[in-house]
Amino acid sequence: MASRTSEPARPQRSAAEGSVDEIDSAILSALVADGRATLSKLSQETGLSVSAVQSRVQKLERRGVIERYRAVVNHEALGRPISAFVSITPLDYSRQSEIPDKLAEIAGVESCYSIAGAPSYMLLVRTGSPTELEELLNEIHSTVPVSTQTTLILQTYFEE
Repeated sequence: MASRTSEPARPQRSAAEGSVDEIDSAILSALVADGRATLSKLSQETGLSVSAVQSRVQKLERRGVIERYRAVVNHEALGRPISAFVSITPLDYSRQSEIPDKLAEIAGVESCYSIAGAPSYMLLVRTGSPTELEELLNEIHSTVPVSTQTTLILQTYFEE
């Protein structure tokens, strides 16, 4: 007699569930190019009915292939023309895990990435002026014990 465990059975995923076919790829490409594309437009681009496209989009969302929709903004128009990458190296590695949460609370820090190599994190920051960038760096240093290296972004040729 087989013994029973208290763990619930895990649903088995087929290889097809994890894959994306040509039609899904076409839908994803269209949504990456225009996150506000209507189901009707996606239908025209794929040759599927609107309801079939809607079903596929919902499945892609449920599977986590589509995580969210977002607006792409012009940071210069918002008064934040200065963009920079800031490499972060902890001074106290025993407190390293606290760093992302504390940096998330600082205005001007747009993204935080854990990276391989000497710095532990890479930030994308945006400010209105070089003076504001200096103030932001000072705030980072007063919030977490780190050393930083800043690289100004002169121009962005493309961004996805």
